[in-house]
Amino acid sequence: MNNRENDDILIGKIKYTNVWPVFHHFNARGLSRPVTMVTDVPSALNRRMLGGSLDLSPVSSFAFGYGAENLVLLPELSVSSDGPVNSILLFSRKPPEEIRNGVIALTNTSATSINLLKIIMEKAYEGKPTYWESEPVLDQMMERSDAALLIGDHAIQASWRDHGYIVTDLGEVWKQWTGYGMTFAVWAVQRTFADSHPDFLSEVLGAFAASKRQSLGNLTPLVDKAIDEIGGTREYWEHYFRNLCYDFSEQRQKGLALYFTYAHEMGLLPKEVRMDIWSENKLTRVKE
Repeated sequence: MNNRENDDILIGKIKYTNVWPVFHHFNARGLSRPVTMVTDVPSALNRRMLGGSLDLSPVSSFAFGYGAENLVLLPELSVSSDGPVNSILLFSRKPPEEIRNGVIALTNTSATSINLLKIIMEKAYEGKPTYWESEPVLDQMMERSDAALLIGDHAIQASWRDHGYIVTDLGEVWKQWTGYGMTFAVWAVQRTFADSHPDFLSEVLGAFAASKRQSLGNLTPLVDKAIDEIGGTREYWEHYFRNLCYDFSEQRQKGLALYFTYAHEMGLLPKEVRMDIWSENKLTRVKE
């Protein structure tokens, strides 16, 4: 597929806790072919998938939309919420509808959440903010902004602080506005890889599904790891993992299709997105 020093299959892994259930019990060494895991923030994995230097990875939903012609979705896997997501958070001095024409600092670590915020601010609140990108450091972001968007573990840790800001959960706003849950990340594979390695892809998908089942059946190892590495309470992390949705049901697909429609209407995506979902025997196209 590309010029590499070895023939290992490259699989991406997002650094954030929100993908842990799918990866915690995923044993790459137990697969029938050599695999190298590439761990990074979503924006870096997005670039590599769009550039073709990863074979398979969770990616930001927006990144999939941008590269959908060359990518295929894996079934039954996503990072979604059916309301509050608890890790895609806008911090502001005033309610977001009151700063719809203000200045907003954006995290530089993900595309889906940035563009979800733009859709909400400009379509739901009918505003036109000024945006600028920043390292995900809340105090620094708020020095010159009316609001700041943080995602993932940065958002979680900032939400625990007594900073006095209004905290708006974008998953909750999206659900209230559209009636759909929001899918923030999907698992994608290069279309050429899916065509040439269907048996191995089925094996990988099975390993991901098994990890997800085992993790959600017993959250204790994930909760212990989160407390040790990030902090917080057992109650917080149990609620966090239980609250997230890791399936990719028809309702999730419809919500994501609406997100893509809005992104295209606003010029954030250059063309309409067609979502093809892989299975062993055929590709299924999601209908809007």
